[in-house]
This record gives sequence, C-alpha cells and structure tokens, in this order.
Amino acid sequence: MKQKVNIEEITKAYLRIKKYSLLTPLLSSIIFNKEFNTNIFIKAENLQKIGAFKFRGAMNAILQLDSSEKTVLAWSSGNHAQAIASAAYLTNRKAIIIMPEDSPKAKLDGTKSWGAKIVTYNRYKESREELGVKIANQENAVIIPPYDDYKVINGQGTVGYEMVIQCNELKVTPDMALCCCGGGGLIAGVSTALLSEFPDMPIYSVEPNEFNDTKLSLEKKEIVEIDITKKSICDALLAPKPGKITFKINKKNLTGGLQVSDEEVMYAIKLAFKYFKIVLEPGGAVALAAALFKKVDIKNKNVLIVASGGNVDNEVFQKSLSI
Repeated sequence: MKQKVNIEEITKAYLRIKKYSLLTPLLSSIIFNKEFNTNIFIKAENLQKIGAFKFRGAMNAILQLDSSEKTVLAWSSGNHAQAIASAAYLTNRKAIIIMPEDSPKAKLDGTKSWGAKIVTYNRYKESREELGVKIANQENAVIIPPYDDYKVINGQGTVGYEMVIQCNELKVTPDMALCCCGGGGLIAGVSTALLSEFPDMPIYSVEPNEFNDTKLSLEKKEIVEIDITKKSICDALLAPKPGKITFKINKKNLTGGLQVSDEEVMYAIKLAFKYFKIVLEPGGAVALAAALFKKVDIKNKNVLIVASGGNVDNEVFQKSLSI
C-alpha cells in the first residue's frame, strides 16, 4: 500500500496552501560560515505566517474540510494553536484551542488575536487529549492534531519541498539536514520531501536534553515515552513520545537523533540574531544549536537547518542576547 505521506501529496499540499502561506528564505552568512568552517543554510520558518511552520499543516488540513464543518479544535502549547486559529479565521471557521496554562505569553496572545476560544489546562496533571475530545463532542468540532495526522504532516512537508527548490536554484547539494523534533510531524514531512531529491542525505532530529524521546525511540526502534514532569525552555518540543504515524516515517527516514541543552539553545538564539538577523524561539533554535556545538560533524559541509519558529517571549530573547 502506498504511503499517505509522500512527495506527490506534499506537492499537492504546497499548491493548495501557497495562496495563504509565505515562501520563507533559505539564509546563509559568509561571515558565519567562515568562522565555523561550514556552509549552513537556515530555512527561516520564523518568518512564516503566525511565526512558525505550523501554519502550513494547519492550513492544509483545514482546506480539506467539508464546507459544513465549521468548528475546529486543537491542543497545543502555542504554535499549532496559533496556526489553527489563523487558518480557521482565514476560512471563516470557529476555533477552540486547548493550551497549557503556562504557555508563553507571546503564543497565548497570538492565538487570542485570531479570535479563537482558549481553554487552559495543567499540563502536569491533566490530559489535553481527554479534555479536547470531551469539548469536541460537546461543540461538534473537528479535531486537528498537532502532528500525528497525514494532512498535517504533508502540509509541514512543504517546508522541505521549498528547500529542495531553493537548493537547486542555488546549485547547492546538501550534505545533511538538521531539524527540530517534538511529536515528529515537521521532520517526517521535511525528510520525505528532501529524500525525494537527495535520497542518500543524512537527516537528524534535534531535541532538548530532557525531551529526547525521538532519539531514544530511534535507538530502540520502538516508541519510548519520557518523563514529562521535567522542564525545558523549548516549550514547542515537549511531547512525551513520538506519534505513531510520525515515528513510522521517521524510523525509516532519519539517520539518528541529536540533543542539546537549554544553555546551548540560548546561545544559538543569540547567534541567529547576530549573524542572520532573525529572532528564534527556543524550540526553533535547537537544530542550529546542534550544529554550533558539533553534535554532528559539520566541517566543510553544506548543512540544512530548519529554524521552525520565532514566537519567543521578550524576557527569554533578551536573556539570550546577554549570554
């Protein structure tokens, strides 16, 4: 049976959403590359609508709803929340979003600005899935999961689709790709798109140290669940385990998993601003952090980095600049 996440479906997703989404740049810095003895190309999804790649998957899923399906529901720590809220607004639908009560203010405010109804919960004591299903039944809402959904994954895969086009335009053959990983939807889509053009290229997931469930799952070749009572500044990447759909794809596509500390992430945010003039949130900076701190050999290599989002609270960003 043909896989439901493939380059044909990703191409269809790209054509479906391009009226709404932005073609984000693939950034490079001569000075940075000289200093770090590498050739890094950053896909700046922090410049996407709502400040993150999540808009792509949300819009791809919502554009395939029946016209009679007028209410959507999602659970998210922030970026998927904003993505669903914005996509619902742009297609004249109502959005209900289940968000942790400790979500970053930038993400709560961003979600509210699109007119979504927000329901908060305690991420350490309550199940967002159980709460979401209950409310969806009450409101007759269609649930759009943050990552374990074929339409969402194909939508996120348009990030990789654009990267392929941009590499070919630049006449660059990438040697590897690094991408952040929470539930695994972004890297599942991106890796599928990249491997369609560069079939032998190593691709690595990058996670916070305390939330390395994909890395552990890849090593054990089965889904591993981690302790979510631990903390990390990378709020966008705090999934307790890979999705069933995403892990099946990533087990096949990925070379391995990498992990970085919160301190390394903060330094990456600083250097992203210094050299590339972009603002990244912690979860959006983990792939760059992995390159900076040599979690994998980048010397004299063409390295693709996915900077997945830029929705960072002011105090976190200011603290990173002072490091």
